[in-house]
Amino acid sequence: MSSLSWRLIVVAVVLVLGLAFTLPSIESVRQSPLGNMLPGNQVSLGLDLKGGIHLTLGVDVDKALANSLAQAGQDIKAAAQEKEMTIIRQNMPDPKRLEFVLATPEKKEAFDELLKSRMFSGIRVVKADMVDDGKIQYAVAFTPEYAKNLQGLTVDQAVKTIRNRIDQFGVAEPDIRKQAGDRIQIQLPGLKDPDRAIALVGKTAHLEFKIVDDTVDASKVAKGQLPPGREIVMERLTGPNGEVSERPLVVKSEAVMTGEAIADARMTFDQQNNQPYVSFTLTPRGAKVFERVTGENIKKRMAIILDGKASSAPTIQDKIAGGRGQITGRYTETEARDLAVVLRAGALPAPVNVLEQRTVGPSLGQESIDNGVMSVGVACAAIALFMLVYYGFSGVVANVALVMNVVLIMAGLAMFGATLTLPGIAGIILTMALSVDANIIIFERIREEIRLGLPSRASIKEGFTRGSLTILDANVTTAIAAVVLYEFGTGPIRGFAVTLLLGIVASMFTAIFVSHTLMDLWMRGKGGETRLSI
Repeated sequence: MSSLSWRLIVVAVVLVLGLAFTLPSIESVRQSPLGNMLPGNQVSLGLDLKGGIHLTLGVDVDKALANSLAQAGQDIKAAAQEKEMTIIRQNMPDPKRLEFVLATPEKKEAFDELLKSRMFSGIRVVKADMVDDGKIQYAVAFTPEYAKNLQGLTVDQAVKTIRNRIDQFGVAEPDIRKQAGDRIQIQLPGLKDPDRAIALVGKTAHLEFKIVDDTVDASKVAKGQLPPGREIVMERLTGPNGEVSERPLVVKSEAVMTGEAIADARMTFDQQNNQPYVSFTLTPRGAKVFERVTGENIKKRMAIILDGKASSAPTIQDKIAGGRGQITGRYTETEARDLAVVLRAGALPAPVNVLEQRTVGPSLGQESIDNGVMSVGVACAAIALFMLVYYGFSGVVANVALVMNVVLIMAGLAMFGATLTLPGIAGIILTMALSVDANIIIFERIREEIRLGLPSRASIKEGFTRGSLTILDANVTTAIAAVVLYEFGTGPIRGFAVTLLLGIVASMFTAIFVSHTLMDLWMRGKGGETRLSI
């Protein structure tokens, strides 16, 4: 089989595959019998084309550090008890420092070795001073390296948690990515209920368990005068008639457990009043911590704090084993279900704030689609007309390659699950120009060879051989720029970079391989040497 035959087979196979991945994106084709035979891949439309919401969230990493330090204090206390060392008066005077007293000073050396162990490698001792009765007061904090790493992990975990929530909510093609400055960008195309989605994504579901301090004088609470290591949270109260009120509650600043210990959460109805509430199951480690904390605080109240407000503060009657609990608070069925979703998908490791919110309506998105399709059509028509007028039959070859180039770009977007945006449409138009530019370089080279007296067939071969090297160099440098844009750019810039990269690959194939094959096929059909229309 000749070289031309092999090239024709390759072009035909690529064209068929390109159409197979492009056609399902057309609604009429997708609903037809032919659509059942084609791959299910479709071109995903971005927020600016489909409509939806755009959110920018800020993650409170300082709160995550404070919670982690408080949990580390609980671990230090538990580890010390196992070695018959006693820790008392544990509190956090500020979010970055934990203080406690070693009541067994004769074991100071052993305790210092414990703090230096691998278990507490991220902890550093800020000070260790002698206090009353020979006891030793310690102040510890995270090392700078550990704190920086924990901040990064907090944002990464928040991104993963939000993605899990949105997947359970049923949003198609969400775009969730981490940005500089502890921020997260979220784009949710095609949402029909943006208000509920904003509430679901923006709801931190930051769950904390804190011990209530009922010994603080109420008059001091009213004046905001609190002992060190204490804070005020508002407790939600529901009256017999369903009216909701709040009252201040003094709790220890140190959280004895957070929502990270929750393994599962479900909406349930109580049998007496048929009111929805959320039941949860703890992880093995969380169950162990919960059992120890409840055993140490019998007859004290434990506040269940959700997003900074206490939903309830039950009294601990006995040590609670089994790792199960519930959150009540006169929730509606929808509120309880959404709360179970966010807890099951994972409570955020730190509170988040909605810094920016934009909504794009579906009508505006459809207008963008119509304008985008029209811009691509007008660009194709103008380029095709120019090539026909200026290059004659060779312009027809370039136009066929141009159409195939657009088909392959759309197929690539569908195949790789990329999202098409308005900047992406701009990238398609740019790569159309690049494709035609490559043909122009080759055609001008063929013209030069014909002027030098070479036959048409030899001129075609020489033009494609020499012109391809120039085209390759230009496209490689453009591809490098596109990779840099994709790596360091945000949503719209990355959308442009994706279509530009796909377009470069497609234009290289169509302008060099497909155009060369079609011109050789035409020359063979003419039976050898004939005057080339170029």
